[in-house]
Formats: sequence, structure tokens, C-alpha cells
Amino acid sequence: MAKNQVKISANVADTKRKGVVGVKHPAWHALRTVAARITTPLLPDDYLKLANPLWSARELRGRVVAVRRETEDSATLVIKPGWGFSFDYQPGQYIGIGLLVDGRWRWRSYSLTSSPVTEGAARSSRTITITVKAMPEGFLSTHLVGGVAPGTIVRLAAPQGNFVMPDPAPAKVLFITGGSGITPVMSMLRTLTRRDQITDVVHLHSAPTDSDVLFAAELADLERAHDGYRFRVRTTRTDGRLDLSRLDDVVPDWRERQTWACGPESMLDAAERAWSASNLQDRLHLERFAVSKAAPHGQGGTVEFARSGKTVTVDAATPLMEAGEDAGVRMPFGCRMGICQSCVVGLIDGHVRDLRTGAEHEPGSRIQTCVSAASGDCVLDV
Repeated sequence: MAKNQVKISANVADTKRKGVVGVKHPAWHALRTVAARITTPLLPDDYLKLANPLWSARELRGRVVAVRRETEDSATLVIKPGWGFSFDYQPGQYIGIGLLVDGRWRWRSYSLTSSPVTEGAARSSRTITITVKAMPEGFLSTHLVGGVAPGTIVRLAAPQGNFVMPDPAPAKVLFITGGSGITPVMSMLRTLTRRDQITDVVHLHSAPTDSDVLFAAELADLERAHDGYRFRVRTTRTDGRLDLSRLDDVVPDWRERQTWACGPESMLDAAERAWSASNLQDRLHLERFAVSKAAPHGQGGTVEFARSGKTVTVDAATPLMEAGEDAGVRMPFGCRMGICQSCVVGLIDGHVRDLRTGAEHEPGSRIQTCVSAASGDCVLDV
């Protein structure tokens, strides 16, 4: 509240300084402002922004239109995408979102929780949603949950990912989710509901307590409305973790079901072991939120961005994409998780190290900047 009051006071003072023309004749003042701007050298993208901040020829943008609290430490952001965004994403995919914080663009990828299937809504009013859980080590997630205001303009990366629900859906489905791993499955469930394809769905979900269950009310309503949907919650603080080696006790026909699982690494590893033991790997679909990274070694180095003419010095743990963006280099990007290959550039000289595997890449290689770091001095073709 105090920040808003300061901003309002500053605006009033600024208006007074501009004189009576701006106060008594706002239309004339607005015309003068536009005239001043269009006589200033601008890029084509700048003219688009003058008309609408969501229009851009270079990148996808969106406006946060609402922030809805889900649990104590999570919230759903409703975002209206701007020009160029396609709503033909698949339920279960994720999207990259960039937010300007303290003068720097911060990027992360989050699962879409909205459905691409609309119910009679006009295309011009369509929105997407992501649901974010604030993590102690997650600067951006904490800011999105507690600090972003409606009206904020964000950058968007196109939806990506292979953890998707086909159309038509399988006759028998099993969802296994833990914590915020429920988010991509919510897009699937909302889509199945709109397509009237909830035939036989069992959903096992783990959370520390009942109050930590995301979308609890909506899922309870879904279970009441559809005989074909069964929702089972395991509160790990009182009941312990779900033991997938005893899945027969909970879902006797799990081997007959196509299964989508998303949650903590330990849960997904256990699912892989259980399905592999039954030789049913083709029936298991996994989504891992975290990119496993090898321990950094070495001292990093100097990174030269050849086309941009910029040079920075970085440590051995900083992704090259992050280093470039901090230096003001326009880096290609996509998922920012090492999956989609949108960030690949040429390594002209020197060596870089894959942060996931520890493997070093030689000059002449094509490298993923979002999951690679300097291993000594290097030159990138960007």
C-alpha cells in the first residue's frame, strides 16, 4: 500500500510540473506525448509496444490478469498471452516464463494447468494458467507466488514437452503425483472433463498434509461429479510415503493402465523400478521437474559472444545462457531445461561443460547454452 501511495504522489507532482495544458486538456497532452515518441528513433518492436505492450515481433509476451492463492505457499497465475501465442498446446506441456526482477530477466519453466480446450469462449479472451509453489531455494517461484501483481507483463516461451495426454484418452488411466507434480495432470484432467473422456481414472496423490493438496476442492468436486474418477490422497507426514512396491494393494489393475507420474525424484525412480520389473515401461510416462546436474569443477573462464562483441567472466556453475543474458546478449531459448534444443549455438573456440553429465565439448560442437558452462575460456557463435 505504501509503495502505491508513493507512486500516486509522484504522478500527481509530475502532472503539476507539466503545467495546466496537461491537466486541463488531457487529450492534447496525450497527443503531444505520442508525437514526441514517434519522432524518437525506435525499432519496429518499440512501435508495437506503444500500441499494445503484448505485441512484439521478436518474442511472446503475456499479461498477468489475476493471481489466485491455492495453498499457503502456492498460487495460480492467470495470464493473457499476446500476439503470436498459439493455444494448440497439449495438456501436460510446460511453458517458459520470464519476469523482470531488479533489472534482470529471470526465467523458469512451469507446467500449464489450463486446458487448451475452450468452452464457447471467444479466442480474444482466452487465457492460460500456471500454478507455482514457492520453493525456499527458488527466487523466481517465491516472487511469482508472493510478489507479482496483476497487470505485470511477462515474457513467454512456446509450450514444450512430451508428457502429454493423447486424444482420445486411454480407456483406463492411472495418475501418480506428488506435491506440485500434480500441476501438469490438472491440465490433463480439465481437458478430459471438457472432452467427456473420464471413463476410468485412478489418481494417487501425495502431499505433506491435507492443507498442502493443490486444487483439493476442485478435485473433490470432480470425484463427486464423475463415477469414473477416483482420487486418493496420502498425507506423508502422518502416513509416510506411497510404497509403489505395494501398488497391488491400492490399484490391483495398475498393470492394465496407461500411467502418468510426476513428482519428487525418489517417487519417479521407484515408479521406473516397479514398471521395469513388470516389463511395462511402455505404459509409464514420467515428467521430471529438476535437471540433474553434475558437481561443478574447474574455475570457469572468459566467455566471448562473437556476434554480439561482448565478453564476460563466469564461474564453472553458471549456465552460458544466463551469463549471456546478464551481459545483454539476446540468447536463443526454449524450455531452459536442456530438453527442447532451442538454445543450441556453435562453440567456435575453447571448451564448455555439460552441467548434467560433466562431459566437455570441443570447438566446432553445437552446445545447449541452458545446461552448459564455461570450462576455461571459450567463444560462442552468438
